[in-house]
Amino acid sequence: MSARLGAGGVPERKVPPTSVRGAAMRGVVARPGREAVEAKGWLRAHKWLLLRRASQLGILALFLVGPWLGWWIVKGNLSSSLTLGVLPLTDPFLVVQQLAAGHWPYREALLGAGIVLAFYLLFGGRLFCSWVCPVNLVTDAAAWLRRRLGLKGGKVPSGSTRYWLLGFVLVIAAATGSLAWEWVNPVSMFHRGLIFGFGLAWGIVGGIFFYDLLIAPRGWCGHLCPQGAFYALLGRAAVVKVSAAKRSACNDCMDCFAVCPEPQVIRPALKGVGQDHPLILDADCTTCGRCVDVCGKDVFRITTRFNRSES
Repeated sequence: MSARLGAGGVPERKVPPTSVRGAAMRGVVARPGREAVEAKGWLRAHKWLLLRRASQLGILALFLVGPWLGWWIVKGNLSSSLTLGVLPLTDPFLVVQQLAAGHWPYREALLGAGIVLAFYLLFGGRLFCSWVCPVNLVTDAAAWLRRRLGLKGGKVPSGSTRYWLLGFVLVIAAATGSLAWEWVNPVSMFHRGLIFGFGLAWGIVGGIFFYDLLIAPRGWCGHLCPQGAFYALLGRAAVVKVSAAKRSACNDCMDCFAVCPEPQVIRPALKGVGQDHPLILDADCTTCGRCVDVCGKDVFRITTRFNRSES
């Protein structure tokens, strides 16, 4: 039997009924990634998600076994730490705030910031957002529940809002001479809450969850977080990138757009809008690998910025 032809005589590809596009056509709740599970098996269809969760929880565990069990592998927090009493690591965003506030950081802090800065310049700044940041666990949970409940719409701020907030954080630091943002930074509060009990941190973290769930899909990480904006600025020349190398196999199921925390980065590479290669170069891409996981056609892969080949 010949394939059904669509516009221009091009064979139509069957859209999976549980995909975002297929569910919309049938008027049911979408189940992004179901086709991938059937085609690749559950483990391969969740490979990058499982690796990210292992990374996020493993990093948290390294910090928590000290105060909880007395095993001081890492001392400090995600803002500034010392590993095995030798390796200093400092959040470059914290150092920038200190400089804006008029305080010169300690030598160890500058060394630690240099190490972290070099890593993210090489591999991608927003790797922090998807592979390290514990708040990502909260926003991913809100996004998953939102899809499960079939919630639509919402009032989403402009994508540039986070960059305005980044500037505002630095202005406040300069005006007050203090690290004012760190008092309400959800990342810092999440970490302190795990050690000392949540208290006010519950309100901040819970507020982000319900904001993403009920008001703005992917609102915090994708549109408001100034720390994410800072790390996006570091990712423009990063080596590690995602490629839609097999974009000719795409069946327009839209599952990748549904699970991507920054869906606007996909279209230029997948559909050839404004570029002729399949590489996602947008610095807002978090290299989370979810598009790789949920695609039953294996359209996406994680590669380097030097590999622009298409298969």
